[in-house]
Amino acid sequence: MLCSREIFNFLVRKDVRKILKRKDSDAGERGKALEDLRASLFNKLRSSESAKHRQQRVCGPIAALTFNFMVAVGIIFINKWVLKNVGFQFPVFLTFIHYAVSWILMAILNSFSLLPSSPPTKSTSLSLFTLGIVMSLSTGLANVSLKYNSVGFYQMAKIAVTPSIVFAEFIWYKKRVTFSKVIALTVVSIGVAIATVTDLQFSVFGACVALAWIIPSAVNKILWSNMQQQENWAALSLMWKTTPITLLFLVSMIPFLDPPGVLAFHWNFYNTSAILLSAFLGFLLQWSGALALGATSAISHVVLGQFKTCVLLLGSFYLFGSNPGTTSICGAFVAIGGMSLFTYLNLQGKKQPLPLKVSSSLPKSKLGEGNGENHNGFGSESV
Repeated sequence: MLCSREIFNFLVRKDVRKILKRKDSDAGERGKALEDLRASLFNKLRSSESAKHRQQRVCGPIAALTFNFMVAVGIIFINKWVLKNVGFQFPVFLTFIHYAVSWILMAILNSFSLLPSSPPTKSTSLSLFTLGIVMSLSTGLANVSLKYNSVGFYQMAKIAVTPSIVFAEFIWYKKRVTFSKVIALTVVSIGVAIATVTDLQFSVFGACVALAWIIPSAVNKILWSNMQQQENWAALSLMWKTTPITLLFLVSMIPFLDPPGVLAFHWNFYNTSAILLSAFLGFLLQWSGALALGATSAISHVVLGQFKTCVLLLGSFYLFGSNPGTTSICGAFVAIGGMSLFTYLNLQGKKQPLPLKVSSSLPKSKLGEGNGENHNGFGSESV
């Protein structure tokens, strides 16, 4: 008892209390510094610039294009299954389901703080609103075109997207395509036209929808590529911001482009599972397409889509014994030859050494890296 009292008296001495207080203060400062470091690391992981760098490091141009190609081929067969076997004849509402499932998946990622934050960018609400509108028009009209036209006519309409992108990028960004790449893109377009010329079935309404789809499709690809490469948006964060706008405009399109009776559809487990599988692949397609546009360019993404058409045509011929005709097969090989030339020119453009320039505080834009442009210093670009 006496020993305990002596220990207590020692601890309450003024000088001992100061020492203990100082140690507690040091421990508190170290704890606060540790918390600040943890918060800093967490914010750095979620910051838009860090997310953009990780996206570029993990998913470069080849990985992004391969990912988009595989998902695009898979969703073609799933959507055919939904539209033909399941009998879901509501293309715009199917697009709405795709984007709704995408938004739900991104909301789950955001709830676990796994979604990259928006960049401190100069993007205005008008830019995001415009991208949301053209996304709804591009995807919705594409599915309507596939319903009323044959795949061959749909691919014919897609050929017009390439010159539309070249013209729009020249008007907006003063980008110029080199003559050799014009030749390569012309060979690709001619090859795809020959490959699909035997499957030109369309209606008047379907043709009007296909023509109306060309401009939104071109603008959609340009905006996705520009906002990621110039304004530091990550693919998922830009999808998170624009998907609600896209859903709103898809709802307004349903009464005009879809037939009535969607509520009377037989929503059993089999049909619902097929539609949800299509929707999940739709999310992957949107994400992979955004990654490909962010890593390359709008024109490269269009060329990839035409390559997909030719691979499917040749694959059906060699693997499943289908006979599209000698003309179509030759056209597919011509198109693939043009795509190979376009890819070679892109790689050669990237290998060219950049001229020595005075250092600038502004970072060089990568908007046209997929096209290998060279800045000429006079406000225009050569692609």
